[in-house]
Amino acid sequence: MTIANEAVDVARAASLEGLEGIAHGFLGRRGGVSEGEVAGLNVGYGSGDDHAKIDANRARVVEAVLPGGRLVTLYQVHSADCVTLSDPVWSDAERPHADALVTNRPGVLLGILTADCAPVLFADHEAGVVGAAHAGWKGAFAGVTESTVQAMEALGARRERIAAAIGPCIARRSYEVDEAFFRRFLEQDEGNAVFFGAGRECHHQFDLESYVAARLAASGLRRIEALGLDTYSAPERYFSYRRATHRKEANYGRQISVIGLT
Repeated sequence: MTIANEAVDVARAASLEGLEGIAHGFLGRRGGVSEGEVAGLNVGYGSGDDHAKIDANRARVVEAVLPGGRLVTLYQVHSADCVTLSDPVWSDAERPHADALVTNRPGVLLGILTADCAPVLFADHEAGVVGAAHAGWKGAFAGVTESTVQAMEALGARRERIAAAIGPCIARRSYEVDEAFFRRFLEQDEGNAVFFGAGRECHHQFDLESYVAARLAASGLRRIEALGLDTYSAPERYFSYRRATHRKEANYGRQISVIGLT
């Protein structure tokens, strides 16, 4: 698999009104220096990869999206917690335990790591406020996107102006869940049945992307774009925790989605 020598792969929500002029991108695994099972642009310190290679990959991310900017990430824990970035900017060793972050500071690149979960990037161009959320099923179910919108509003954003883009994540055709998972969502709202398709006996196929999009719309957002990119079925382009598990691989990489103000 030739990944390390390729150009950095950046997908953008270019057609979404509200993100024009905002530095952002959903990056995959192409264009990095990591090798082996995490070959490519692996940015996850928890992957067991060489930290020097991860640092080099993170530098490539910044150069591709916001040259001269400072990348800021979290210690993600599948929560609904959102933090606001102000002064001082924390170091990698001091990363808060949370799953979303917002800022109105220029020159800072907010980063969310994923390997099947849904990354969501937010922007209110008029207010000069951006946000990023890690929306796995647990965080989305608990309200991480709602927490992000509320934190942006505290900085002066207005939800009717906020644009949100959902990046590469595991697609319904690739995401089998059991009956208990299905019932948990129905207990929250019987209308959630629409996000599940038929699977093998006592199993269902879950549409994480559509569920996240519906949560955003229910929060009052009017401009939402889902990129429709499946991490599981594109091994040359994206890391996938579930794919690595099914292949019995010892490790898996993490890709990153970023947004910042110039």
